[in-house]
Amino acid sequence: MDEALDRILSDISKQMNKAIAHIESEISKIRAGKATPMILDGIYVDYYGNPTPLNQVANVTIPDARTISVQPWEKKMLPTIEKAIIASNIGLNPQNDGNYIRLYLPILTEERRKELVKKVYVEGEHGKVTIRSIRRDTMEQIKKLQKEGLSEDIAKNNEGLIQIITDKNIALIDQHCKDKEKEIMTV
Repeated sequence: MDEALDRILSDISKQMNKAIAHIESEISKIRAGKATPMILDGIYVDYYGNPTPLNQVANVTIPDARTISVQPWEKKMLPTIEKAIIASNIGLNPQNDGNYIRLYLPILTEERRKELVKKVYVEGEHGKVTIRSIRRDTMEQIKKLQKEGLSEDIAKNNEGLIQIITDKNIALIDQHCKDKEKEIMTV
């Protein structure tokens, strides 16, 4: 029984760490008026018939705080990259000069900043739902072990431990959201 409990506690930690990493990744993609290469993560380009991540067919650099520069390794890829950026619907218009594609991030208005903050908290709420779902599944596994002979005291102690882990991870998500809100609202 102890092996099964150890495995369950190990699994919950791994699953919740993955959920936190996913939330961090999603929140980092929300732009805060500053250029970052992560804005282009998730954009795939048709490279000889294969969907390939943009950063594998071009060099993505940040020449200044509000500009992203994309230099493809093959010049003939410029139109394909430009189409992929437009199709990705990230809200930026590519400027193609024949050698580079430049993306200029507009200055964010107060209204747009508030919309981005709402988006951050929506992502945070998705993360909390995931964390709670992991907790629920783990609690069910412990109840199943209890039916197989695990003592009630040990089950209750582990349920309390699982709740502490859950609360810690939810607080971590809240902190990530607050930090991102501060970043977005800073002019």
